[in-house]
Amino acid sequence: MRVLFIHQNFPGQFRHLLTYYVQRPDVEVMGIGERRWVKDNLAKLPKGFRVAVYDVEDSTVRQTHPYLYSTSSAVLRGQAVVKTLQNLKQQGFIPDIVYAHPGWGESLFVKDVFPDCRLVHFCEFFYRAEGQDVGFDPEYPSHLDETLRLRIRNAPHLLSLDAMDLGISPTQWQRSCFPLPYQSNIAVVHDGIDTDHVRPNPEASFTLPNGRQLTQRDEVITFVNRNLEPSRGFHTFMRALPGLLQQRPQAQIIIIGGDEVSYGTPSRFGSYRAQMLDELGEKLDLSRIHFLGKVPYGHYLQVLQVSTAHVYLTYPFVLSWSMLEAMAAGCLVIGSRTAPVVEVIEDGQNGLLVDFFSPDDIVQRVVDVCTHPDQMAALRRAARQTILERYDLQRICLPRQVSLLEQATTHTVNTVLTPAV
Repeated sequence: MRVLFIHQNFPGQFRHLLTYYVQRPDVEVMGIGERRWVKDNLAKLPKGFRVAVYDVEDSTVRQTHPYLYSTSSAVLRGQAVVKTLQNLKQQGFIPDIVYAHPGWGESLFVKDVFPDCRLVHFCEFFYRAEGQDVGFDPEYPSHLDETLRLRIRNAPHLLSLDAMDLGISPTQWQRSCFPLPYQSNIAVVHDGIDTDHVRPNPEASFTLPNGRQLTQRDEVITFVNRNLEPSRGFHTFMRALPGLLQQRPQAQIIIIGGDEVSYGTPSRFGSYRAQMLDELGEKLDLSRIHFLGKVPYGHYLQVLQVSTAHVYLTYPFVLSWSMLEAMAAGCLVIGSRTAPVVEVIEDGQNGLLVDFFSPDDIVQRVVDVCTHPDQMAALRRAARQTILERYDLQRICLPRQVSLLEQATTHTVNTVLTPAV
């Protein structure tokens, strides 16, 4: 069997599947990704893995209607990948399965080069002007122009849905974002959390940049995002800090995340961190707030393992790996009462829920956790158990992903392979 993975930011969500298939002598596996990202991610690839790269020219994009920028870019990427596919075909590599992330248009023309392959898509998100991230936050309202732009932005996604033989979505909520006629062809299986590696460690410690060492005996409030921005509730969290620092004079706040923008529009201050510091000013005791930026994965795990309370907030959008990893590490997660989160966290059972827009709600929950840490031990254990039972990489998610991919070659896919609830 031959399997081809395609992802702009290769290997993306396919890293664990690559490792699995590289070890299978009966499978020939290859990948395709954009050159600039593949170069940065080489260390994540299994030794000896073959990956083809493409380059994309986007100089013509700005000559199109503004609504068509992303669509034009998707077509250009699709064309660039076609050249790579044709080269593979000339070399004799004819895939049985192509598993692709369609979000950037790379898989638009796969079936035109390999009509007999089974095309599987990683169905991460489908844009909508209502009921999801757009327009959720009154502080950052949407406008009619954005509604119209999103409708056109979905054009490549609709083409991808029409072309695929099977879709795989990480969560039930993410599947529900897609048009109803396609949902029956989308299975729900998460990428998986490596619970053998991400686990509680009573002896963990983390050394702050100022030299202070923190352990589980300290009061540590943690907040983690790829980038610090409104879509992940950074502004709400920051507004909770003055009250939290006042009520918990020994608390240390650790914030991990960059100053770029992953989703939404940039701040006029250059970063949302700068914006919130400007807004809150002297209300914050910055000697107890530690902005670490982007840190090595090992340091990130140490932070989770010493956390007293971990705050995770999100718009109705793609659920972050970091929330599930925090639960796997035994964190007491205080999450926003938004659809992606409530699919995983049941208030008072395996974590605590708060109003996304209420700093006071966050303060009260964090104070409760810090005041009664022993009473929260059962929630921590239940949080990890949730990940073990529903999102464990090696025992649940990876076997289900492999099963789905290999069922695809028989044309008899069972799309009801969903995590146990």
